Amino acid sequence: MENKKNKPKSTASKKKSFSKDKSKSTFSKKPYQKKDFTKRPERKPNLPKVDDGLTRLNKFLANAGICTRREADVLIKAGVVEVNGKVITEMGFKVAETDKVVYGGETLKNDFKVYVLMNKPKGFVASINDPFNRRNVLELVGKLKQRVAPVDKMERDTTGVLLLTNDDNLARRLTHPKLKVKKIYQVSTSTNVSALHLKQLVEGFELETGIAKIDVATYVGKGDDKRTVGVELTSNKSGIVKKMFEHLGYEVSKLDRVYFAGFSKKNLARGQWRILSEKEVGILKMSQKEAAE
Repeated sequence: MENKKNKPKSTASKKKSFSKDKSKSTFSKKPYQKKDFTKRPERKPNLPKVDDGLTRLNKFLANAGICTRREADVLIKAGVVEVNGKVITEMGFKVAETDKVVYGGETLKNDFKVYVLMNKPKGFVASINDPFNRRNVLELVGKLKQRVAPVDKMERDTTGVLLLTNDDNLARRLTHPKLKVKKIYQVSTSTNVSALHLKQLVEGFELETGIAKIDVATYVGKGDDKRTVGVELTSNKSGIVKKMFEHLGYEVSKLDRVYFAGFSKKNLARGQWRILSEKEVGILKMSQKEAAE
């Protein structure tokens, strides 16, 4: 009799032994379990910051016209600023309106200074009061909270770079004859300007208001258009450029100031204005300080 125990297993039985038992498989998917949903708490609305009426000391110094905020931080660290008789070196220190802030032996006032650069359009006067009640450049900056005034006078038909500010000290420096603030105008005339007259403009001549002269007078560009002249001067006399050309027999059809105290009208259309940055104000004050020295 054939021994069934020693009989080799068939191939089919071998294959069958390797078949997976799905009920015992470790890779079988677990039944889905619904997770408990917890509602996220509602976010509280961002409440507006409460104005405590205090001002950072560095901003106070900048508002007083001493320097920029960054420069004020240096002064505070150096221990040269006092508040109510106490030297302050703490960054972020705040002061109230009733506090007494002293720098360089002088008590400072918290007066926010603003500096405006404008491309003045034609037909506007640049003055605080006009007896003829004509259109004023102050109408163009009416949205400003601070009351500003033009640094210097520009005639109604003159266009170009104009600075306005409530910093009276800086305005006085910019118009002081000894500081010789640079101005550049582009003058357009109805007839060609002779080379001899360009030379006379630089040499100077007598007008009703005294001797008048221009530092530089030259044709604009390659000099093909003899009716367009560029002039550079430091005189603060109102309307002096137009008066000098008229004295030589020329009718000025257009007078445009393209440069004043380091600023041009770049990226500013006629009638547009912008607030100077702290960096620009710092450079302006530093240049005038160096000129005074």
